[in-house]
Amino acid sequence: MAYSNKDLNDLSIFKQIKNNIEKFIDLDQYKKGRWFSLKDIFIYKEKIFISYTEEIRENCWNTSIIYGDINYEYIKFKKFFSPSECVHSIENIDNEFNAHQSGGRLISFDDDHILLSVGDYRSRNLGQNIKSINGKIVKINIKSGNYKIISMGHRNPQGLYFDEEKNIILETEHGPQGGDEINIIEIEKINKNKILNFGWPIASAGEHYGGKIRNNREKYKKYPLYKSHSKNGFIEPLKSFTPSIGISEISKIGTNKFITSSLKDKSLYFFEIINKNLITNLKRVEIFERVRDVKYLDKKLYLFLESTASIGIINVE
Repeated sequence: MAYSNKDLNDLSIFKQIKNNIEKFIDLDQYKKGRWFSLKDIFIYKEKIFISYTEEIRENCWNTSIIYGDINYEYIKFKKFFSPSECVHSIENIDNEFNAHQSGGRLISFDDDHILLSVGDYRSRNLGQNIKSINGKIVKINIKSGNYKIISMGHRNPQGLYFDEEKNIILETEHGPQGGDEINIIEIEKINKNKILNFGWPIASAGEHYGGKIRNNREKYKKYPLYKSHSKNGFIEPLKSFTPSIGISEISKIGTNKFITSSLKDKSLYFFEIINKNLITNLKRVEIFERVRDVKYLDKKLYLFLESTASIGIINVE
């Protein structure tokens, strides 16, 4: 971990913050594969929260959260949220595993709650399993750690943004071979204790890797990826991208104006939302580098550029 006390418009020097993160994930986990990592960092009420892929037990993983008090010399983290459920990397129903599909986005929801996205780790069946935390967006009480599922049927939710003005949560997620999505989670509906269902792995604009080949026949029988969400009882995406763009974070940059970033496509997408169900004025701006994260502040976009591990700044008028 590191920080800078200079304006990022200047040449910033980052100073290391000592910490005990290795108590929760260290070389033992990293040596098992580049899938396993810290996922997101979120600062709230003088506390810092970090989501990560936790090895709940030997070779069995899920997405957890640690937290600590802000301190620029040393941060002692403690476990905040750790599900007992985990996905085994070898012994699982579909004999597939991918910890890139772990979600991990953290955002604020209200004074008492944060939101966490959790991926399916390529155990597709979990997305429609209401007893599983995987393939879900969960609301977590920051005092008790108790959680509640607010939406399900997600594959690998990468971006979250709570728009208080519109009273919606915007969610982005990676599809399989095609079918990256922008979804709207309506607060009024989840406040009525309704868990919204976005269809994965029953419905998707994408295809299983390799498409409808002989080796995928059984996969399509179990997980058909119907092209209509609504005809099969699910919520339609606000937008599907086929082919995939490697969608990442999403943010608001003005009245009815939003932005989402991409990894594979190395671009930003600017758009407007009309009546909670229509995207207009979608414009692509190529960045020429994988954009992992984006934040908007004072008419500036701050981009975390993954390939060069650098921060880019764009003025937005």
